[in-house]
Amino acid sequence: MEETGIIILAAGNSSRLGKPKQLLEYNGYTLLRNTIIQAKLIPDSFVIVVTGAYKKNIDEELAYTAAKVVNNPEWETGMASSIAIGLQQLRALNPQIKTCIFTVCDQPFLNAQVFKDLIDSHNTSGKGIVASAYAETLGTPVLFSSTYFETLENLKGHEGAKNVIQLHNNDVASVPFEKGAVDIDTMDDYNNLINQ
Repeated sequence: MEETGIIILAAGNSSRLGKPKQLLEYNGYTLLRNTIIQAKLIPDSFVIVVTGAYKKNIDEELAYTAAKVVNNPEWETGMASSIAIGLQQLRALNPQIKTCIFTVCDQPFLNAQVFKDLIDSHNTSGKGIVASAYAETLGTPVLFSSTYFETLENLKGHEGAKNVIQLHNNDVASVPFEKGAVDIDTMDDYNNLINQ
């Protein structure tokens, strides 16, 4: 089985929450730790975490996970810089990599099956992009074949993977991830999750 890169984007400062959402606990793990655990369950996965804000606290959380970590000193410029630095690190460590999944760490219901579905769909459909479908949109986690690596590395500012999906929608497949619509942006979101 070919290796798949899984890049976890964890550099943001959770401005609406007021504290690092990466370190919020749910079901016994932080949201970030759960994302890493699920990614590591994929055979032949190569997991990289991109950090930025709250670097010290997040580094402490990552110390026992065996995930590769790369810090993005330019995290404040937007998501594009984290995508680029994560992908550059992945390609430097593993130049032969053919596919990469980008994911965030504030989707508490993310599990390894979602990653597996993305990979399976890519293998069966032959599409270069496979996105998760929820709430009538396509989003993360999203898989890209190496055809798109250069485009992703050249994104600017607050552009994210969604821009690339929209530009190449004829090369996109999707997999259902209904609970992907649940993400944690505010304390209300978190309290609703805990009280479910």
